[in-house]
Amino acid sequence: MRTNPNALTTVRNLGILAHVDAGKTTVTERILYATGTTHRRGEVHDGTTVTDFDPQERDRGITIFAAAVSCAWDGHRINLIDTPGHVDFADEVERSLRVLDGAVAVFDAVAGVEPQSESVWRQADRYGVPRIAFVNKLDRAGADLDTAVESIRDRLHPAPLVVQLPIGSEDAFTGVVDLLSMRALTWADGDETVQEGPVPEALREEALRRRRLLEEAVAERHPAALEEFCDQETLSAPTLASALRDLTHSGDGVVVLCGSAYRNRGVEPLLDAVVAYLPSPLDVPAVRGTYGGTEQERAADPYAPFAALVFKVHATATGRLTYLRVYSGTIGKGDTVMDAGTRRTERIGRILRVRADRHAQLDRALAGDIVAVVGLKSARAGSTLCAPDAPLVLEPPTVADPVVSVAVEARRSAETDRLATALARLVEEDPSLVVRTDPETGQTVLSGMGELHLEVAVEKVRRDHGLEVTVGRPTVSYRETVTRGVSGLVYRHVKQDGGAGQFAHVVLDVEPLEPSESPESGTGFEFRSTVVGGRVPQEYVRAVEAGCRDALAEGPLGGHPVTGLRVTLTDGATHVKDSSDTAFRTAGRFGLRQALRASAMTLLEPVVEVTVTVPEDAVGTVLGDLAARRGRVSGSVTRAGAAVVTATVPLAELFGYATRLRSRTQGRGTFTARPTGYTPAPTSVTSAR
Repeated sequence: MRTNPNALTTVRNLGILAHVDAGKTTVTERILYATGTTHRRGEVHDGTTVTDFDPQERDRGITIFAAAVSCAWDGHRINLIDTPGHVDFADEVERSLRVLDGAVAVFDAVAGVEPQSESVWRQADRYGVPRIAFVNKLDRAGADLDTAVESIRDRLHPAPLVVQLPIGSEDAFTGVVDLLSMRALTWADGDETVQEGPVPEALREEALRRRRLLEEAVAERHPAALEEFCDQETLSAPTLASALRDLTHSGDGVVVLCGSAYRNRGVEPLLDAVVAYLPSPLDVPAVRGTYGGTEQERAADPYAPFAALVFKVHATATGRLTYLRVYSGTIGKGDTVMDAGTRRTERIGRILRVRADRHAQLDRALAGDIVAVVGLKSARAGSTLCAPDAPLVLEPPTVADPVVSVAVEARRSAETDRLATALARLVEEDPSLVVRTDPETGQTVLSGMGELHLEVAVEKVRRDHGLEVTVGRPTVSYRETVTRGVSGLVYRHVKQDGGAGQFAHVVLDVEPLEPSESPESGTGFEFRSTVVGGRVPQEYVRAVEAGCRDALAEGPLGGHPVTGLRVTLTDGATHVKDSSDTAFRTAGRFGLRQALRASAMTLLEPVVEVTVTVPEDAVGTVLGDLAARRGRVSGSVTRAGAAVVTATVPLAELFGYATRLRSRTQGRGTFTARPTGYTPAPTSVTSAR
């Protein structure tokens, strides 16, 4: 029996994105409840949610690991991924966005756009993922839809297209007016179903005004809508809906809905909007990949050659689950697939439809599906799986460099091997974790995206493997950069010990990169050659560049990676017999090391933007503490009786800040942080290193 490719029009692959505590997991739980996937509403504070099923997630009350669920609504299948909101787990969001076709961005109606909301929005921009917005928690004191929408416009810069008007405010919030159908949707306390009726008379004039504003905003951005608007001076509901869908797909506008997920108000219209506006696998461009140096496209067609991208690996007590997005073709149980990166073939044991920690077996998976498979032994997050006779490598999600490290060791020496195995499994599941051995101390060092990230990883080792682990004090990843370079540094590499020798002669200029040439606070590396007359053949120029990159691994100040510089090969010489790639690579490595020792260098430290929310009477205390941590305050605003302070603080100064903040504000203060790059460290820090 052949599958109709048009069935893909009823599939939606979407993620739930937001800042910590904006209500992502509660929105996901209410979607599962509204679609009949679950029969009781899970609560984050009770630890009864479907997607936050890991013991640490339930203990901490936050999402740590991206969880996939599937449900059905209005004849459509929705594959949904609930993503973390904490900055330490941004890599989970990155890997999820790589395989999604659309997203729902959730915003707090009181706080509006928060720092991590902005970060995940930019991540979605990078992958071109269409989004709709859901302004949550309209039942809270201080909630204001218009203020939240204005923050979306100001901080995220899309055109917000508001399609609903709230009925009531704060505790009296009971429903919304749908501006397309001009009908009121209300939810009574204790009633699980939505009631549809006419727009309340008191809101009719305001609803008409907002409908007009929506029509004008859409007509301004959509040619077909503009034509109808000019002819009839209004837009019909079908035209408006079609234009909103087009603007969502193109990214020229973002549809904004509102509600209160906790009180189960606004979830059904949100699901309708997901179906109406977000793309199906057929609506997104064909996936592109490469193989053998040629670029290829694979359309979302069940009959095309199989291609899928692995975005998550999870080791369970019963086996290894590999989560993947199928982009083209079909796989069934027992099929053989190839890992295009390693060129190894493996056999699919089972295919599972995922609902967080529960699974339903499938006979096959088609293009557009997000499923988990059992039986793969070597595939990692970012691996491409494809048909052995039609190889293809898809672009993997990017992995950020770790910024915080801790030394870990087993409390009992007999468990050292078990700890190594546990850490290897951790890295397999989470590519943003890095394990290495310190060459000076011999300690095992675990590096990650933040203090909480490492804390969760170590706790996972303790719980899942029953190991007692000793953890050293966290350290940050410093960098070194050039502030004043050198010109005309000559390095000759000559080695003669019988037989063919080694000869390479290079002349190097080293200079700092301007911040405008390297966006991340002056970090980066650029190599160029101005050699003329063929004095250094092109293949040797490439070898010199490779040697220079080798030298960047350890700087002269403290052995930290070197960034933010430009190296120019200005001259050189070769020997007719003794010159080789190896000789010039060696000359590049040692020549640049010598040049760096002769240059003026400075240490760079990672900095983060911290947003602290505290009661107004604690602002002075918080500002003083931030100043003591070398923080630079960039802004302070008051929202709903609380002060929100934004500052840039060195990451090294933030260790233990959560405990300190709670003690200074009687437990009422909270903070979030997001990396912003590197800045020069003061002399005191440099000398301490």
